Amino acid sequence: MATSTLADNKCIPCKGGTPPLTHAQIEPLRSQLEGWLVDDDKKLIKSFKVKNFVEAVDFVNRITPVAEAENHHPDLYVRWGEVRVYLWTHKIDGLTESDFYMAAKIDRAFAS
Repeated sequence: MATSTLADNKCIPCKGGTPPLTHAQIEPLRSQLEGWLVDDDKKLIKSFKVKNFVEAVDFVNRITPVAEAENHHPDLYVRWGEVRVYLWTHKIDGLTESDFYMAAKIDRAFAS
């Protein structure tokens, strides 16, 4: 399954009570993404480098409609030359497949 395939999946809202993915379940999904780090098997993190603050804000503005459409909202750290994205499913304080789908969608938004 390629990143583009991950990006084609629809995020599924977590109702809570769902167990977070285990390390064994995370790794095959993470390996389909480029540059994303997994923090303590709980969060996906990636730093996107851009030329300046205007490009950073422009990238955030490309993420926003995707996040709204998927009802899956990353934490974003915006500064001159960088947007850092933090993704996890807050209701379970861990990762679900939807976090990986959203990561791939963010990669696609960055490439556009």
